[in-house]
Amino acid sequence: MGAGGPDEEDNRWPPWLKPLLRESFFVQCKLHADSHKSECNMYCLDCMNGALCSLCLGYHKDHRAIQIRRSSYHDVIRVSEIQKVLDITGVQTYIINSARVVFLNERPQPRPGKGVTNTCEVCERSLLDSFRFCSLGCKIVGTSQNFHKKNRQTPATASSDSEESYSNSSSHGGRKKNNDQSFSPSTPPPTAVNYRSAKRRKGIPHRAPMGGLIIEYY
Repeated sequence: MGAGGPDEEDNRWPPWLKPLLRESFFVQCKLHADSHKSECNMYCLDCMNGALCSLCLGYHKDHRAIQIRRSSYHDVIRVSEIQKVLDITGVQTYIINSARVVFLNERPQPRPGKGVTNTCEVCERSLLDSFRFCSLGCKIVGTSQNFHKKNRQTPATASSDSEESYSNSSSHGGRKKNNDQSFSPSTPPPTAVNYRSAKRRKGIPHRAPMGGLIIEYY
């Protein structure tokens, strides 16, 4: 395979990284559904067999396991854990609950805030000037040899591209996002509580019939 081929791109990253970014966390463990500790927020870097709950870790002794945390419905990991196994240079870090973390996947913004001078090279989220990417997923995409940085869009242009992507129309010549560049996991299924509340709808009131039944005697 020549230089810059698919094999070389894959070898730039640990084999567990892309599966980790595609994984859905904070779902109920299927093996320990009856336990109150069945929330899956762990991942084994050696086995790469999906999200694990705390009880599953008993089967992964002496393995490299990391804990995934959540901030504003997005998955994060502590810098103290991930930097032992991965180079996170260029990825912006955040302090959440007194711990420094990085986000796993992109968090696009509708438009950069006023006075913003630096944004993520992939999803255009506002960043501090010393960083290039907002997440680990964006670093993978942004450092790929096949990635081409898009020009800064005005709000009107961004709105037009969004509508065009939704309708699959090419009349405006907007560029559609390549699905291969996304590592975001699918949205987890709704919980039973949320499902019941979603189904519960206020009934439609029915008016009483006008007047009563007239009975005639002969």
